[in-house]
Amino acid sequence: MSMPPRQRQTTFSPQSGSYAGMGDLLAGRRKQSILVVEDHVVNAALLKELLSSRDYPTVAVHNAAEAEAEIRREAPDLILLDVIMPGKSGYELCRELKEDSRTRLIPIVMITGLSAQEDRVKGIEAGADDFLTKPISSEELFARVGSLLKLKEFTDELETADSVLCTLGLSVEARDPYTEGHCERLRRNASDLGRFLGLGAESIVALERGGYLHDLGKIKVPDYILTKGKGSDLTPPEWEIMKLHPVTGESICRPLKSLRLVLPIIRHHHEHSDGSGYPDGLREGEIPLLARILQVVDIYDALRTARPYKPALGHEQAVATMRAEARDGLWDKELVAEFFSMLDKRRQVA
Repeated sequence: MSMPPRQRQTTFSPQSGSYAGMGDLLAGRRKQSILVVEDHVVNAALLKELLSSRDYPTVAVHNAAEAEAEIRREAPDLILLDVIMPGKSGYELCRELKEDSRTRLIPIVMITGLSAQEDRVKGIEAGADDFLTKPISSEELFARVGSLLKLKEFTDELETADSVLCTLGLSVEARDPYTEGHCERLRRNASDLGRFLGLGAESIVALERGGYLHDLGKIKVPDYILTKGKGSDLTPPEWEIMKLHPVTGESICRPLKSLRLVLPIIRHHHEHSDGSGYPDGLREGEIPLLARILQVVDIYDALRTARPYKPALGHEQAVATMRAEARDGLWDKELVAEFFSMLDKRRQVA
């Protein structure tokens, strides 16, 4: 199910040094919206009227198909979901929404006339956040809606903070004209490789964020060092400054618990399997898997991109180079092989 993003968009302007869209964010929050999914027309209308009386923008639909269409149009901040409906049940729809990374953070209140404990257990197993039993008390309705919308507001604030940090990551990329599109290519290739390896949804999201945030610490590296060229062109003091950027990036992102899986990617994507990398000199068995995945796609992208000090390599040249470097102890040999297997399958599909 394709969905529009809910968070406000912010873009960094190198000319002004500010973020477009942040004024709207700080000026005031939008009204949180509610989707009612109830097959009984009178009940749906009553719920919509009650919620509208408290100034909640509310849309009422009567089955799962209509609900899915409305969510694709505009994701709500809260869903009130009837259990018994024609076609797909409320349990089924709830489970699907909670398994989708794009909708899993939307609070869902199951509305049921069923009082048996097993029915509530079934709702909990489907991922429901709360329950309302028919006939619905207006006081209970407003209390539960208010509580869950406040929780959703906190979640949105964390997502906005993530978005701002990712925008900062893109602003670092913008300082080097030779790396245009690098973060987006890493986001795509790293998350695709994670899926190819069968990793879970949380790891995939971490790899996507890692694509944008892996070099965030370079925000503290002076331009004259950042654009100087390859590592061998740097003086020893300049190289020491450059090697600090993974630690700096980790420090910037550490306060956000939502980025806990991204922190090892940021800190360790320059480690080498033979222990010659930085900042911690980790060896093969010590480097976290997600960092090794990002590292493999990062090296491939660097080889395939022209720099002032080198031309771009063709795909076959990059493959040969990375396989040789993996044999020499720089990269994870198995991940390198899996990455090229994935690229081969992607080409066959295309």
